[in-house]
Amino acid sequence: MEKIDILSLGLTELENVLTELGEKKFRAKQIFQWLHVKRVTDFDKMTDISVQLRTVLKEKFCINGLFIEKKLESCMDNTVKYLYRLSDGNFVETVLMEYNYGHSICVSTQVGCKMGCRFCASAIAGYVRDLEPSEILMQIYETERDSGVRVSGVVLMGIGEPLDNYENVVRFLSLLSDKNGNNMSLRHVSLSTCGIVPRIYDLAKLRLGVTLCVSLHCPDNEGRSKIMPVNNKYDIDSLITACKDYIDATGRRITFEYAVIDGVNSTDADADKLADLLRGINCHVNLIPVNKVKERNYRTARSGVADFAKRLGKRGINATVRRTLGSDIEAACGQLRRDAAKSSEKNGGADA
Repeated sequence: MEKIDILSLGLTELENVLTELGEKKFRAKQIFQWLHVKRVTDFDKMTDISVQLRTVLKEKFCINGLFIEKKLESCMDNTVKYLYRLSDGNFVETVLMEYNYGHSICVSTQVGCKMGCRFCASAIAGYVRDLEPSEILMQIYETERDSGVRVSGVVLMGIGEPLDNYENVVRFLSLLSDKNGNNMSLRHVSLSTCGIVPRIYDLAKLRLGVTLCVSLHCPDNEGRSKIMPVNNKYDIDSLITACKDYIDATGRRITFEYAVIDGVNSTDADADKLADLLRGINCHVNLIPVNKVKERNYRTARSGVADFAKRLGKRGINATVRRTLGSDIEAACGQLRRDAAKSSEKNGGADA
């Protein structure tokens, strides 16, 4: 019989499972706090639980674990990049970033990605599967355990498209914010999407307080479709309409991410189109110097990003250039996993 992934269960679900097993309801809260507050990875460490119940837990449940396969530490800004090996042998990446206000973590939501954005390394090694809520959550728990720091903000911007793994991501957010567990305010969480329009509407209805970050990267359909295949299904007009609905429903400002790529979307005319597109929308534009990817030939002139930001500012659009973190360790997601996947294939493949 397949064991239940206990870390992916909400408190109410855990209560229901335990009462069905003939246990007292209050035991669920004890166990939940052992998992999400004390962060134990072994049922035997739950010392205020009877030996008999611990035996039952080991028979019925499993605690999903992550294992550090590789760890890179920046000499420039204290950024730390983790390559985590999952229990099935697949890999995901997580990045711990230090800011003046504390530490933020960038987590992955899938093993690989289906979206195929041309400038991104995440899809190169191929999509394998969605991550379970516990596997997203454990990226935070294991990183905190290894680093010894407390994470104050979470960014769902690692490998994978969060809204393509919608149900598991929403469950992860519920676990992350549960007052009996980690108790993080979702106002400290940012979710990045390439623009899966129906799920933006779904997320808006939940009114979670999450900051929505939309990967736009081009101001017109012709250019965006060339670098982001998702635009062929959900074009810019439908995406902007969904974003306006999200703002109206949640009262939250949206961040539009725009990777400035030489010869693709970096001209004054592109900046003017972008300003026209976003006029009147409660938003912020995050301009990103594109990351170098071995298999791609995209580049960004740093001065060009600054000029692009100035032109948007003159048109009344709030824009800043993203601070580059961990540039000496290739902190952009996808590159470590790609290399690990190649190595795994040479050695017989993962156990997926």
